[in-house]
Amino acid sequence: MAGSLNKPSPPRWLLAELTYACPLQCPYCSNPIDYASINSELSTDDWKRVLKQSRDMGAVQLGFSGGEPLVRKDLSELISYSHDLGYYTNLITSGYNMDEAKILELKEAGLDHIQVSLQASSKELSDFIAGTESFEHKKNVAKLIKKHGYPMVLCVVLHRENIHQMKDILEMAIELGADFVELANTQYYGWAHHNRDQLMPTQQQLNNAETIANQYQASQKGNMKIYYVVPDYYEGRPKACMNGLGTTFLTIAPDGLALPCHSARQLPNFDCPNVNDFSIQDIWNESKAFNYFRGDDWMKEPCRSCKDKDKDFGGCHCQAFLLTGDAHNTDPVCSLSPLHHTVSDAITQAEQSSDQAFLFRNSKNSKLLNN
Repeated sequence: MAGSLNKPSPPRWLLAELTYACPLQCPYCSNPIDYASINSELSTDDWKRVLKQSRDMGAVQLGFSGGEPLVRKDLSELISYSHDLGYYTNLITSGYNMDEAKILELKEAGLDHIQVSLQASSKELSDFIAGTESFEHKKNVAKLIKKHGYPMVLCVVLHRENIHQMKDILEMAIELGADFVELANTQYYGWAHHNRDQLMPTQQQLNNAETIANQYQASQKGNMKIYYVVPDYYEGRPKACMNGLGTTFLTIAPDGLALPCHSARQLPNFDCPNVNDFSIQDIWNESKAFNYFRGDDWMKEPCRSCKDKDKDFGGCHCQAFLLTGDAHNTDPVCSLSPLHHTVSDAITQAEQSSDQAFLFRNSKNSKLLNN
């Protein structure tokens, strides 16, 4: 099935998921639930081929992520190669096991940008959510990143268990000298979808957090940029997921699977191609997966006749699949969706306290869920 766009624009943003290995066990991780069954990883030469082919097509922004990209022994080599190709390179990391020597090594390799994550504003809660004692180390890493001339970019994923710390989180960001803070409410894919009832905040928690975020955005204007990302479920209208699948973003998974978004491998009958079998040019221009949702030929009502269909592109297809079983349906976060009740029911459920424990992201639980 192909969309109505005959000539897709080239990819601009490449996300290189180098590995699914990670020392942390965050229960909101967006990695696939069955990651433990994905045993292969692209070699250094394979990644260089992907990087070169993507750059030749026009990709300019490059994110190294995972899992934890620092696990890869060849990270500096890949950054250096990417720098020479002309990419703007961004490392998306937990900062765990990073030290000053590694920061200097990456800077020498030409890394442009580091985004480091923290799980909460207190050691006890942060270490609990991470499933690893890491809070103090990560704070020190954040300071070292700033010391060595990088913009201090701090990301905190918000959910029911830490959103009450909003003020303390922002005070911590000020203490660390953060230049940019992303307060990203959990999006419910992967492990986060499995743990949704334990993670989803109440409406009152969200209202309180947004009020505090707005206050700090005003008081820190000119010093620190604060981005507050409202969860899709509470928006009423869908976001333009990935700026429309197959238009801007290209993700390569650790095993070489090419994806129009990082969650797309879960979509049935999608036939995501692998870079071991096809060139990036063939994948982007010819593959079923990247043509599937281009244009609007795939759209059902109410999307097909909606005045906003060229703005939101029907929303998130992975979210539609997770909530309705059909990726062609309108993203049910949209208030116009006939299946919007799947979202409103989840919001109602969030008002109830959950005594169910988190299922932490680790290989043992990954195997358990897929047996």
